[in-house]
Amino acid sequence: MPRDVAVVLDERFRRLIIPSARLEKLAEGCRWAEGPAYFPAGRYLVWSDVPNDRMMRFDETSNAVSVFRNPSGYSNGNTVDRQGRLVTCEHGNRRVTRTEHDGSITVIASHHDGKRFNSPNDVVVKSDGSIWFTDPAYGIDSDYEGHKAESEIGACHVYRVDPQGGSVSIVADDFVRPNGLAFSPDEKRLYIADTGATHVPNGPGHIRVFDVGENGRLAGGDVFATCTDGLFDGFRLDDAGRIWTSAGDGVHCHESDGTLIGKILVPEAVANVVFGGAKRNRLYICATTSLYSIMLPVNGAKTF
Repeated sequence: MPRDVAVVLDERFRRLIIPSARLEKLAEGCRWAEGPAYFPAGRYLVWSDVPNDRMMRFDETSNAVSVFRNPSGYSNGNTVDRQGRLVTCEHGNRRVTRTEHDGSITVIASHHDGKRFNSPNDVVVKSDGSIWFTDPAYGIDSDYEGHKAESEIGACHVYRVDPQGGSVSIVADDFVRPNGLAFSPDEKRLYIADTGATHVPNGPGHIRVFDVGENGRLAGGDVFATCTDGLFDGFRLDDAGRIWTSAGDGVHCHESDGTLIGKILVPEAVANVVFGGAKRNRLYICATTSLYSIMLPVNGAKTF
């Protein structure tokens, strides 16, 4: 990997990069690229271009870029469930949806205690079928990433949708602006970013880690890592439990003990990442106006 792309801060990072690998720009022309989700069965990636109210598609077999959905309800975070279906956070419609195999859309969650969500931001599906998502207010703060409105709930929480009855419960209520989230490979821990510094002076710009108990109960919540450049947003884990997270200067890699061991520098602020490719060793990077990727000698945690 060229020296101007990789920054080794700890010798543990040196074996996680390929000296000859390069950062590839795959697409451009977005306003805020976010929410990459990889579909292994079709070898393609879907991501959100939030302010442009559309979702894009990258075909890994042909490098073709196309519009996947327009309008998209100002979609933001996306993931793929165990059945290969797209699960999406829609800022504009203030809901979480699932795209079925026939293309129809099922609403998973839109309200809690009769009140509309703020603007669901990022989402992950656990192996038991439960759906976890964050609900900051970015989509109702202005008309740029959704529709300006007052919060009906009056706070920003993290929620869990029960896999049986579909009931929605609050699992964390002490965040300023909960954002990206991901489970550890064994699903015993849940990592959640708080980007509250966007709204509160000297506010949080870190990732917290929780222990996951029975029926979705969370315990702990200590700060796992604090961002050293910009803010963390979306992130993914590799199969060894390391976190690869977005940051202002690129992608930061944190060991499971929280240590920042290295960076992949990207010429635009990064919003989110996902592992893809036939061996889950291609890191796709959504960075402001563009989609990038880089090959790595590590494999993303298996989530499908």
